Amino acid sequence: MGRLFGTDGVRGVANADLTAEMALGLSVAAAHVLAEAGTFEGHRATAVVGRDPRASGEFLEAAVVAGLASAGVDVLRVGVLPTPAVAYLTGALGADLGVMLSASHNAMPDNGVKFFARGGHKLADELEDRIEAVYESHRHGEPWERPTGAGVGRVRDYEEGFDKYVAHLIAVLPNRLDGLKVVLDEAHGAAARVSPEAFSRAGAEVVTIGAEPDGLNINDGCGSTHLDKLKAAVVEHGAALGIAHDGDADRCLAVDHTGAEVDGDQILAVLALDMRERGVLRADTVVATVMSNLGFKLALEREGLTLVQTAVGDRYVLESMKEHGYALGGEQSGHVIILDHATTGDGTLTGLMLAARAVRSGRTLRDLAGVMERLPQVLINVPDVDRSRVRTSGELAAAVAEAERELGSTGRVLLRPSGTEPLVRVMVEAADIDQARAVAERLADVVKSALG
Repeated sequence: MGRLFGTDGVRGVANADLTAEMALGLSVAAAHVLAEAGTFEGHRATAVVGRDPRASGEFLEAAVVAGLASAGVDVLRVGVLPTPAVAYLTGALGADLGVMLSASHNAMPDNGVKFFARGGHKLADELEDRIEAVYESHRHGEPWERPTGAGVGRVRDYEEGFDKYVAHLIAVLPNRLDGLKVVLDEAHGAAARVSPEAFSRAGAEVVTIGAEPDGLNINDGCGSTHLDKLKAAVVEHGAALGIAHDGDADRCLAVDHTGAEVDGDQILAVLALDMRERGVLRADTVVATVMSNLGFKLALEREGLTLVQTAVGDRYVLESMKEHGYALGGEQSGHVIILDHATTGDGTLTGLMLAARAVRSGRTLRDLAGVMERLPQVLINVPDVDRSRVRTSGELAAAVAEAERELGSTGRVLLRPSGTEPLVRVMVEAADIDQARAVAERLADVVKSALG
């Protein structure tokens, strides 16, 4: 079988791919593996468990809580809160692990299980592999060691989690948001209460959309993957800006007062300059992935900042940040990590910091985001090819070299084999959209002939 754990936990269609039995089994396995790794040595283990509002999260939460308690782990059930809130509370409460039930920006039928280690950090691949191995061995007949009597875990609701997380967000803001009118699109997701409360406590005038989750409407035509409603609402209400989250609120995209989108690259650029001004951008460096727009790189160079690029995925961004001590990183999709205040992407924190920059500078978001110009970007997926030969094909290498010579310093070519499908992604950036499209189509034809 393929690896259960992806880059963001275990995901699938709830009650089909991801069943109650699997959620329970993975939770018991996680407790056993972390105990064997010495995580619980000398004390009784505690876990923080949260979820987004999906209907399936109700039965999956029950399964996870049952699994942990049956393995002797005490559970603090925090209810519906964003993924970064569960990560924060895991660290702030000194818990030994955290569990979040969410499929992020995926459609409602999906759900997922994500584990956090002590401190609120994502589990290392090695621990995930061990959890999966223990889970599989039990599924094939290996019995669990089960505590009895006073050894079983106790479960209680930790309703203080909401206020504790919001207070943390407000405490790290560099300035208040008084006088700022903002529209928040909560994707009918996990931040539907948290984000409006945080912005209001910070002094902003708040208009909300997508803030009435019913368990079935999460990400449905709203949130960071569907910005049209937010764009219209910002213009209609005369707001200074709009903020959009995804289902578990680890992402943030924005809209300026004219209704124009401000993507993750632009948000990173704005925050980088803000953090440098405040003296908290360590090494004057930002971490992003190879998919960041070339305009982002050129803007940072112009401002005297360094860009470190990683493979695609916020986990790789975070690894680089932790290894080298950088303070800011993220992705074009809106995963922004401010490592001094969060261990994962935090959409509400990102939105608050962006708004605080606008208030303190006295400039519009449109003006601030103008620090970078997004170069036209064309992406073509070429299916049914041998993706394994992308790096070894001489014909393809020659075609890429020729394209790069043609584009010069104001263009870029990126060929990426898909991690899950037999296809290759051809991405071309150029100062001119017609040139980008022509080069991308030419390279796509070479990929077909060379790798087909």
